[in-house]
Amino acid sequence: MTTKILGISGSLRRGSYNSALLRAATQLMPEGASLEVASIRGVPLYDGDVEAQGIPAIVNQLKEATVAADGVLLVTPEYNNSIPGVFKNTIDWMSRPAADSRRVFGGRRFAIIGASPGGFGTVLSQAAWLPVLRTLGAQLWTGGRLMVSRANTVFDEAGALKDATVEEALRQFLNGYVTFLRSAPPPA
Repeated sequence: MTTKILGISGSLRRGSYNSALLRAATQLMPEGASLEVASIRGVPLYDGDVEAQGIPAIVNQLKEATVAADGVLLVTPEYNNSIPGVFKNTIDWMSRPAADSRRVFGGRRFAIIGASPGGFGTVLSQAAWLPVLRTLGAQLWTGGRLMVSRANTVFDEAGALKDATVEEALRQFLNGYVTFLRSAPPPA
């Protein structure tokens, strides 16, 4: 049986290092595992009045893809030492309505990676996700860390991963995460 992971990049920028990292991950998955890439493009700003008229289709698609996956890989940029607003907005939408939040997030197994042109990678953004995921009842895999720093030197002009050390670190992270998903009980 294939282990299915949903990967979500928290950037809208076409030349995003995080989207490039996610694309690279699709090529480095362990045998018997797959990584489906989802986009946050088109998710509106959260507005309770909009929610009262119904959850947007793009949000429902992301929620159902999350529920269908064995695990979710968040690939997060870091803006102003924290989570990018568009990414947090997407997760906020996915937690609505409140009665549906447990089905989408409760016990769901998440992992976080990220890339930044700065020298510290995405250490602060990844840390900022911890209380959010804890509040939603998600289970975060902490058996590995991947914070790609100086991302502008790691990818070529076309967005392909060109750094062998980062490639190996990504491969090891994915191997560890998939091993965790295969050994952990599925969400209730």
